[in-house]
Amino acid sequence: MKRILLACAAGMSTSMVVTRMEKEAAARGLSYQIYAIPEQNLREELQSYGGDVAAVLLGPQVRFKLEENRKLTDSYHIPIAVIDSVAYGTLNGAKVLDQALSLVN
Repeated sequence: MKRILLACAAGMSTSMVVTRMEKEAAARGLSYQIYAIPEQNLREELQSYGGDVAAVLLGPQVRFKLEENRKLTDSYHIPIAVIDSVAYGTLNGAKVLDQALSLVN
């Protein structure tokens, strides 16, 4: 199963976004494992599961780490972006899922 990773500062909001993304993916009949990890664990996560990761989204609170992490994800040919801050702030799982899927497609 392909994975969508949300890398954040280990905040509570990201887990709520993940829950809403999972519900939206299920409603659409999509099979993705969607989960959040602390941004500082991204390297280890990719070393373990890089072949299964479809996209990485960074939480808005760690947007300043985008270029540093892009070098890492590029080596695995995985797209990365910062989660839209409005979608994140409003816990809009559908919009965040759409953003992830736009990276995959």
